[in-house]
Amino acid sequence: MKDKKNIYLLYAISFLQGLVFYGPVATLYRQAAGVSVFQITVIESISLALCIALEMPWGLVADRIGYRKTMIITCGIYFISKVVFWKADGFGLFLLERLLLSVVMAGMSGCDLSILYLSCREEESQQVFGNYQSFGMAGLLLASLSYSVFIGENYRLAGFLTMAAYGVAAVLVFGLKEVKEPEKEKKSSMHFYRTFLDVVKDRYFLLGMVGITLLEETNQTITVFLNQLQYVKCGMEPKTMGYVFIIVTLSGIAGGIGSCRLNKKMGILPFTIVLFLCGGISCLVLFRTKNGLLSVLSIVFLRLASSLLGPLKARLQNCRVTSTDRATVLSIYAVIGEACGTGTNLIFGKAAAADLTYAMLWGSLLCTMGGVFFVISHLKMINNN
Repeated sequence: MKDKKNIYLLYAISFLQGLVFYGPVATLYRQAAGVSVFQITVIESISLALCIALEMPWGLVADRIGYRKTMIITCGIYFISKVVFWKADGFGLFLLERLLLSVVMAGMSGCDLSILYLSCREEESQQVFGNYQSFGMAGLLLASLSYSVFIGENYRLAGFLTMAAYGVAAVLVFGLKEVKEPEKEKKSSMHFYRTFLDVVKDRYFLLGMVGITLLEETNQTITVFLNQLQYVKCGMEPKTMGYVFIIVTLSGIAGGIGSCRLNKKMGILPFTIVLFLCGGISCLVLFRTKNGLLSVLSIVFLRLASSLLGPLKARLQNCRVTSTDRATVLSIYAVIGEACGTGTNLIFGKAAAADLTYAMLWGSLLCTMGGVFFVISHLKMINNN
């Protein structure tokens, strides 16, 4: 390890920002405050669109002022967004919360992973990324247990506790050590343009990243928002949803921890093909079933597939960066992913508004497309090398 303190602090911040006490009922929370399912997906799409607009400017700022300062600013705004969520009532305030979150996601994107990558040895990076992801999931697990055992249907209490955890994370971030010297001279727009072109020219690598993103967006929409509608369709009580959420979160932790080991054992192509198949089949089962147990198992496997792919994606992207403007390059990757997410979210919302089963079928199609894209990308890159 190059800098254990940075790594451990980011693990702690990830854990605290994983303490989303309203997680098991995130959709029901919003519905109780007067927001419809379609409005939720519209908010998500607007949020992603703003992320796209802010990603590259934030990347340039991060490379200019340093990753530590960027993290301090974004964690502070993150805390404010949770204050807004706690008090939100109606479409407008929930939209404001998500717009603030867009600023955070765009700013933090690339910075946290850059600090981790530059604070450890390259061969350890996938495991470090997996641990970082797992600490976030562990926080979500504790929050889910607390929701099921203590909070119950007191949604506002869940919002307050979440806000408090993010406040502590905003304090801890001041302990980070800078891993990149801030730039003394402002780089020209032509320098950024060349960096952007270098990334875009790497089209086969980008195709593979888009493939993984399609599975990630399917996981995000189904296991965070549509899962609760599936559970209601199966006749599940809100308290039971909390316990199910714990099981799903455990699968996310297992994915983060096991990603590096399984990838080394199976090889990258068999490893990814299995995960894309797992995601696609899970969505197909959700498309067909009204059984509670099958629904839970399918959502667990979908979350597991995405969690196993996440650390691999982070390692592949960081290893691909050759420029000193690491945050800028990672922001460009994020823009491409978020552009995909904006479109998929709107279709998910429209499909779910018509019939939940259509949304699940759309998820299966996305996982299949993602797998095809990644296989083509991997094979083309091998042949080119």
